[in-house]
Amino acid sequence: MAKAAPSTVYLVGAGPGDPDLLTLRAARLIGEAQVIVHDGLVSDAILAMASPDAELISVAKQRSRHSLPQEGINALLIDLALSGRGVVRLKGGDPFIFGRGGEELEACRAAGVPVEVVPGISAAIGCAAQAQLPLTHREAASAVTFVAGQCKGLTDQDWSGLAGHGRTLVIYMGVATATDIADKLIADGVSPAIPVAVLENGTRADMRTLRTLLADLGDMVVREKVKSPALIVVGDVAAYALAQDALAGLAAQMNNGAEMLS
Repeated sequence: MAKAAPSTVYLVGAGPGDPDLLTLRAARLIGEAQVIVHDGLVSDAILAMASPDAELISVAKQRSRHSLPQEGINALLIDLALSGRGVVRLKGGDPFIFGRGGEELEACRAAGVPVEVVPGISAAIGCAAQAQLPLTHREAASAVTFVAGQCKGLTDQDWSGLAGHGRTLVIYMGVATATDIADKLIADGVSPAIPVAVLENGTRADMRTLRTLLADLGDMVVREKVKSPALIVVGDVAAYALAQDALAGLAAQMNNGAEMLS
């Protein structure tokens, strides 16, 4: 008897946390999946959209501590697909923006497992929108760059030219290395007085937007006890971010509007 063909692995972007920001296709696949292999950044509200019969497998990653190494995640996806079950690999943000989606795509392809990719709103886009912070602006920035702040050999990375007048730098996973990041950028010639915004828990009910200058970034992160997930936005556009009290007022307005429509 011929072996059954493997099922498709769907690499699905869950966006920055708010279920309302899922694509329609992502929401449908989450509801239909037999197995969901998810990251720690996927919100409980999104996981609650899964079928009651679905198996939820967490492969959460934290700095210096992974519940399952990447090679193990790759093997798990392949094994599940070969078993014929409907598999969704659910990732915070977008699978191809610091989500290791490319590695999982390559592994599945090598094993003969079909893959489909469903994009999600990346954290930079969703969080900036919630904070009303335009990443580009004709008066402030004509270029934007995304970098990972927890990469090995941070001090050896060449970030010269990525931040400064007319340019926006968005740093993912940079909370633990905020002081090193600020020191590096200043050493590379970025003004210590350039505006910085830190967007914590973006698009979620407990989102915080904190503003400072590059020279005070490390101290502010410690002083305000900033926790991951958080983005660091460096550039003149950071001055556009709504202050925390304004964000709280906006959230209250949105909640009141939702109640009026319900």
